[in-house]
Amino acid sequence: MTGSHTVWRGPGAPDHDIPAQRRDAEAVTGSSGRPSSRPLWVEEPARRRRMPDPVRTAAVRAVLIISVTLIQAMVAFLCTLTGSWLAFPMVLSSVAGTVVATWGVLDVWVTRQVWNQRNGVVSVPSSTARALRRERRAARRQARTAERERERIRRRGGTGQLSHP
Repeated sequence: MTGSHTVWRGPGAPDHDIPAQRRDAEAVTGSSGRPSSRPLWVEEPARRRRMPDPVRTAAVRAVLIISVTLIQAMVAFLCTLTGSWLAFPMVLSSVAGTVVATWGVLDVWVTRQVWNQRNGVVSVPSSTARALRRERRAARRQARTAERERERIRRRGGTGQLSHP
């Protein structure tokens, strides 16, 4: 022990890529003299932002459809191996399920693209949404400048205009 802090090492130490934390001797040993327990997990900020609700809904729907299709395909395969009369209907439903699952994945992609377009979430500097925002800001700036100019002329009583002598 050096000073008032101890380095926490041993079986209770954090992972190798996380440096050991310094704690007060009382915090390490606790009031009963035994080492205190570490928290089960440490909350970390999310690396990615949460998916928007419509996109998440479409993704959940797609996962459910894909899982049902995989189950259907497995049942069709097993029925084919056993020579059951259910093999043919299950193969047909698996083919239909594959078509629907493809639609589900495309639905996630389209929903994500539509959400990004509507809400202006863009990552490319030359995107359309950013250019439109830039144009709207320039138009508002021009409108404010013209309004200020009209107000200035009104305050001066109209002098300074070329149409007045």
